[in-house]
Amino acid sequence: MEDMYRELILDHARNRRNWGILDPNDFDHEESNPLCGDHLRLTLRLDRDDTITAVGWDGEGCAISQASASMLGEELIGMTLAQARRIDKQQLLENIGLRLSINRVKCALLPLKVLVIGAYDGAGAEEWLEFENL
Repeated sequence: MEDMYRELILDHARNRRNWGILDPNDFDHEESNPLCGDHLRLTLRLDRDDTITAVGWDGEGCAISQASASMLGEELIGMTLAQARRIDKQQLLENIGLRLSINRVKCALLPLKVLVIGAYDGAGAEEWLEFENL
């Protein structure tokens, strides 16, 4: 089973879904992981009901952070921003499907960190710190 997840991670890291910044966009936020230097920028287009209609992202980092961003981007399309804010870290880690060291968990969660803090207009740092505690 772990081999299947490894292949999925490699596929998403090599063939990134929704790669590229959206311009124009309705959401644009970026964050970094200070432990490893991974960096991610996420852009979204929203309709009048705050439903995510398009996702775009770019960044630099390890295969885990890049694959996680690609996987998250696929999930976001069709959700409202309020629904996206409630994505659970465990849900994202289950998508990765591998046991990760604490440093790799932070890599995997970087896309969700960008989403959560950005979705709270930068005021989500407190929520993120609570959210990030493992």
